[in-house]
Amino acid sequence: MAARGPGRVSVLLPTYNERDNLPLVVWLLVRTFSDSGIDFEIIIIDDGSPDGTQEVAQQLEKIYGSDKILLRPRARKLGLGTAYIHGMKYATGNFIVIMDADLSHHPKFIPEFIRKQKEGNFDIVSGTRYKGNGGVYGWDLKRKLISRGANFLTQVLLRPGASDLTGSFRLYRKEVLQKLIEKCVSKGYVFQMEMIVRARQLGFTIGEVPISFVDRVYGESKLGGNEIVSFLKGLLTLFATT
Repeated sequence: MAARGPGRVSVLLPTYNERDNLPLVVWLLVRTFSDSGIDFEIIIIDDGSPDGTQEVAQQLEKIYGSDKILLRPRARKLGLGTAYIHGMKYATGNFIVIMDADLSHHPKFIPEFIRKQKEGNFDIVSGTRYKGNGGVYGWDLKRKLISRGANFLTQVLLRPGASDLTGSFRLYRKEVLQKLIEKCVSKGYVFQMEMIVRARQLGFTIGEVPISFVDRVYGESKLGGNEIVSFLKGLLTLFATT
């Protein structure tokens, strides 16, 4: 298949209590795409945030236009995988970017993802904190050790062919993302990891771009002890079944 441009890029932004971060990340996305001459849409999938995130998203729709900002809310928190499935129903782009809405992923890397995709005609381009000049900023030592340890364990057990398994800043061909989500059974942080493992199983190609990950600017981190236990259980399940 010959490499070609991305056409329209659809950004899926799952949100929960991101009232303060959402206007900033949307502004950065709009500026990045406009400066790069890339056609885009941003689909906000809010899971019933009690902090007024949906009201902010409605204002952003008015500011930038409903052809560029689409609010597609759900009644309550239903998980990341189903948020992507929900968002994809409305996506008109042939490439999909998934990223966090809390400013830990800077949109400036998206044009690099698109360049990388064209360069190798990849099915997936993943941002990596663990290669080249990638890195993590704003985490304490404990959090860095947990992340590095999780990634190391994953590399040893699953041999996934990618350097950053738990990151959630990626570019997918739309049809590839649809196929992967159909195959994935994990929840929470393990979901991103399973996506890459299944991609390798199905023979999809993966490119990587070094990124800087910055700890969330506003609001509280959603990583707790339960997530770490869930991650380890999910990792062992994947090890046993892939």
